[in-house]
Amino acid sequence: MAIDELLDEHEQGERVRNWLRNNGAGLLGGIALGLALIFGWQWWQKRQQQQHEQAYHDYQGAVEALRPQGGKPVDTKQAQAAVAKLGDGVYAGLAALQLARAQVDAGQADAAIATLRAIQPDPSLQGLVNLRLARLLTETGKPDEALKLLVAQDPASLEARGDALLAAGKRDEARDAYLKALTGIDVAAPERRLLELKLTDVGGTPPKPAESV
Repeated sequence: MAIDELLDEHEQGERVRNWLRNNGAGLLGGIALGLALIFGWQWWQKRQQQQHEQAYHDYQGAVEALRPQGGKPVDTKQAQAAVAKLGDGVYAGLAALQLARAQVDAGQADAAIATLRAIQPDPSLQGLVNLRLARLLTETGKPDEALKLLVAQDPASLEARGDALLAAGKRDEARDAYLKALTGIDVAAPERRLLELKLTDVGGTPPKPAESV
């Protein structure tokens, strides 16, 4: 090997050693930071998974409390305590909806309304919570409050809006709501017949299948 080549290799080696002396601490710090981020992310994912599994376990416990035991009706007080332990989130919202239904079945309409009002649902559940609360408010003589919740334009919400308007004595507006709801329901849907009867009852004429959207 030529002397000049050896000198070039020695010079390159010296440059590498000098670079490491000047930048070694930063390099090691970057590696440490990268490892910390990796392990931190893995820890966070594991913790999220554990929390999800615990939330589901608690939800199953609440659902069990909402089932009649030995032919006896649901103990709504006990079920309410089980649901309260869930805190917030999707599972809490689902359990609270079932609790409200059990309270209605037990003749505890006011308690069911309070349960539904207290739900802070995931956005995916907001429409369902509003619909059930509105129906219950209408049934308990509070149609004006129900109408404030019924802003969605899906057939179920429009039908519930028609019910609330009728309960409030606004037959013409109820007729319009029922008719609009019908245009969004398939002609073979089982709920269509009841909606047609409601429309007829307020003086409307159900559209022919060919006229439905």
